[in-house]
Amino acid sequence: MTSSAAPAVSTVGLLGDTPERDYAFKLRLFNSFAASELRQAIGSLALQPGMRVLDAGCGTGEALAWLMHAVEPNGTVLGVDLSAAHVNAARHGQPPTIRVMQADLLEMPIAAGSFDVVWCVNVINHLRDPVLGVQRLASLLGPHGRVALGQSSFLPDMYFAWDARLEQLTNEAVRAYYRDRYFLSERDLTKTRSLVGTLQRAGLRQVHARTYLIERIAPLDETARNYLLEGIFRGTWGERLRPYLSPEDYAELSRLCDPEDAHFALHRPDFHFLQSFSLVVGEI
Repeated sequence: MTSSAAPAVSTVGLLGDTPERDYAFKLRLFNSFAASELRQAIGSLALQPGMRVLDAGCGTGEALAWLMHAVEPNGTVLGVDLSAAHVNAARHGQPPTIRVMQADLLEMPIAAGSFDVVWCVNVINHLRDPVLGVQRLASLLGPHGRVALGQSSFLPDMYFAWDARLEQLTNEAVRAYYRDRYFLSERDLTKTRSLVGTLQRAGLRQVHARTYLIERIAPLDETARNYLLEGIFRGTWGERLRPYLSPEDYAELSRLCDPEDAHFALHRPDFHFLQSFSLVVGEI
């Protein structure tokens, strides 16, 4: 499946991704948290034994086994990721039928027509030119091949359902942080909502979409609690939002995010969280 690489396009992703960047911990947390919904999405593709599947931006590799299960016994699955740390994690414990390779998705040394399906989750929004990214992925497909783009997205009205004011301020602070850190425009921040148009502009046909709701309520199991605490409450909010909130609002947010505080959000009996996962599929 090797060919000459495509011309170089960029060296650093829109959200700061480089081969050295490592956020494997958060990837594992999300994949464990959303495993049921992700597997439902894979099931909707109706993969068949013998198919060849590329997981483009495979992260820590949890989906590789789920994809392989769908194309066994004679199918093949290849995972590709930019991060060396993610590739090393994805390779761990995989059977010989699953290969993992480090490469830039825009410059993969893979021959045209090598795959029947490309599975690509929470990746396209990291690219500076998503349409070009989809076109590169589509070029690796054989006749009637499909690109399946998955994207998770927070539902802003379900962080703190009991405090709409703080919820709105927190969302505004997160967006301001991303604008300042990565020099993103408002259009860049809303690309996750335009996957249907991205596939259409890339020239794919029969584009369709389905959205799954990842819903969790109190009491939370350990998997949900770990993801929400470490992946969102500490990792997404926390200290980096201090400059964007008043001292009073930052103090209130900190109390809600602190598991040692009596006001910790995940201990509330009325805690209710929704996160969406959209899968948009197009055919070449």
